[in-house]
Amino acid sequence: MQGTFEEGVVRVGGDARQRFYDASGYGRPLSGNRIELAPVEAAHLLFRDDLDAVAVPESDERLGFREFLVATDIALEFVVYKDLRDRGFYLSPAREEWVDDPVGADFVVYPRGQGPADDAVEHRVRVVGERESIRADTLGGVVLAVVDEEGELTYFETTHGTAAGGTDATDEERYTPPSGQEASLLADRAIVWDPPDDLHDRGFYGQRLHGRSAETGPLQLSLVEAAFLARRDALHLPEPRVVERGRQVEGERFDRRLRAYAALRAAGSVPKSGFKFGADFRTYDAFTTVDEMDHSTRLIRVVSPDHTFLPRDLSLDVRLAGGVRKRMVFALTDVNQGIDWLSVARLTP
Repeated sequence: MQGTFEEGVVRVGGDARQRFYDASGYGRPLSGNRIELAPVEAAHLLFRDDLDAVAVPESDERLGFREFLVATDIALEFVVYKDLRDRGFYLSPAREEWVDDPVGADFVVYPRGQGPADDAVEHRVRVVGERESIRADTLGGVVLAVVDEEGELTYFETTHGTAAGGTDATDEERYTPPSGQEASLLADRAIVWDPPDDLHDRGFYGQRLHGRSAETGPLQLSLVEAAFLARRDALHLPEPRVVERGRQVEGERFDRRLRAYAALRAAGSVPKSGFKFGADFRTYDAFTTVDEMDHSTRLIRVVSPDHTFLPRDLSLDVRLAGGVRKRMVFALTDVNQGIDWLSVARLTP
């Protein structure tokens, strides 16, 4: 059986509809028993020897698998398409005229046992090479299929979320810090000299200046914590002064981090420094006191909405988060805008 390559698709006649579309979910039906295939689908059928060749009318060429793959330059798409087919999925190229709501994907993947005639979608997959740049604000609701230089595949599930991390504490149960605590600004932090014990033990603000084993004494706060507490009149420091110091230390990034910190606190999570994990924050989502606190559940990195990821960097973040049993979350925020929460995790389809 032979197809004809024209207008960016491969058209196949004979009993193609029954043989390829009805039986195995390839292509989309045309009149009669004809179908049209996206190039990657035709390449897969050539690879399987289900198509003998693809004819190119303007040149009278008949292309086999190798020649067709070179002519169309779709090696990355083919690697992903074949892998998902080998895993038992039917999938369709995410062309606007072929599928509903492609959302920037390359493939629409159907649940196992279902195909394009069924009204269900398992994944929307975008194919990228390991050196491509990916805008953060284009992610969410898609699976990234990253093909490295040797053809190995890694899948990342990207989803939109919220600041909430699963805590079920009510507003009444959440700790409210007392007002007017005496504090001093140092180079890149603030010191609360005589804090109530609950400020650290229940609110989990700061760390003891005298070390982890100290149960009392001054607290050292990050500038983000200090600005948040100053905004609530919990410190005898004016918020603008703390914010100004934060901008001196880390520029406009401080405002974005403060916005994310405040949103996490408002959602009932406790954000703490994520420096040890290469992130902005680690979050605790279920706790009553410091002594009873469980492990942190998420790593938060704050980036601008126009931030671009390199797959290698994304892989490092997600691999590290998974290795310490945490979820990697990116807070996409600009100084004068809200926050989009983007969760990214490894996926085995």
